Amino acid sequence: MRLTTKIVIGLIAGAITGLLLNLFAPDAFVYLDKYLFVPIGKIFINLITMLVVPIVLFSIILGTAGLGDPKKLGRIGLKTILYFLVTTCIAIIIGLILATVISPGTKGDFNTEAAEFSAEKAPPVSDTLLNIIPKNPFLALSEGNMLQIIAFAVLIGFALTAIGSKTKGILDLVDQGNEIMMYLVNLVMRLAPYGTFGLIATAVGSQGIEAIKAMSVYMLVVVAALIIHGILTYGGSVAFLARKNPIWFFKGFAPAMGVAFSTSSSNATLPVSMETAQQNLGVRESISSFVQPLGATINMDGTAIMQGVATIFIAQVYGVDLSLGELVTVVLTAVLASIGTAGVPGVGLIMLAMVLSSVQLPVEGIGLILGIDRLLDMARTAVNITGDAACAVIVNEQETRRNIRLENK
Repeated sequence: MRLTTKIVIGLIAGAITGLLLNLFAPDAFVYLDKYLFVPIGKIFINLITMLVVPIVLFSIILGTAGLGDPKKLGRIGLKTILYFLVTTCIAIIIGLILATVISPGTKGDFNTEAAEFSAEKAPPVSDTLLNIIPKNPFLALSEGNMLQIIAFAVLIGFALTAIGSKTKGILDLVDQGNEIMMYLVNLVMRLAPYGTFGLIATAVGSQGIEAIKAMSVYMLVVVAALIIHGILTYGGSVAFLARKNPIWFFKGFAPAMGVAFSTSSSNATLPVSMETAQQNLGVRESISSFVQPLGATINMDGTAIMQGVATIFIAQVYGVDLSLGELVTVVLTAVLASIGTAGVPGVGLIMLAMVLSSVQLPVEGIGLILGIDRLLDMARTAVNITGDAACAVIVNEQETRRNIRLENK
């Protein structure tokens, strides 16, 4: 049985188990969750997270050294960031349109007086950009500060390329380290179906059917927007920009999407998503190593969709009509927030708090969606990493075609 099939079985079994326990044996769920589901899920997440920092460091050093030419790195970097910004704009516009048409905030009675939420203040975009260069790279590695790790690894890759044969031993060592990490990823992935089962059972069982019923329309709007964005934006861009079959793309990347769905973490899924893109989608290691870690840090299309839908939902619940100018402000703020909050814990809700504040909506309204946010977080994480992979495939194919053109001249 293929790993993808096992992960899907784990997802379905976990969801059914969590739901049945929540409905018919809530006391048993509390016991099983504490001593079975949570430990299984936590062990799996810890094993994957353990590999993230060394994989990002090794792979980006190799990727930068493999690209060699600074012009090539600049060209790939520009394409990558442009793709991320454009798709994030499209994502939040899809969310705004669907939420406006379906109006989930008018489909029930919501207790705004009981809604409470306080968000950690996000740093300004300027601070995030200035702090990309680490004062202490070892501190950045120990804290898992991805933007700083990426910057440090790129500089090392440049140095290895510039010095050349003198540093061949170091380059070989990094290559061997990367091989070890990928072997460990394969080893950890054997536990993916069981980890997925535990994580999904906890997520579904802890929510409760009543919370899901109350927010069902909101949830359906978010999920519909995620599906539309995935099929049209990612599928369309893979078809037109990479000239590849979207079905081939989604089928090949399915194992990573399953892991992302269960872990709700782009960074934790990064080792799996990179290996899947390289093995199943044929993305060169040098491109995958640059595009996907950067995307896991700053590309949050699924989160942008949630922000668009949540903003309209909260405005409708509080009876506020947003003007066209305010909707444009929502789009721009969400795009900037996706960069400015990179690496901040609880980034999705912090970004949403920034968006709501930009159009004078009460931040406390986030309390209305907190109950079911864990379930939606799983779906939007799967979309986030799929966007990173789509970008990697597109950049890879465009660079391949460019090389062929240059050889034929």
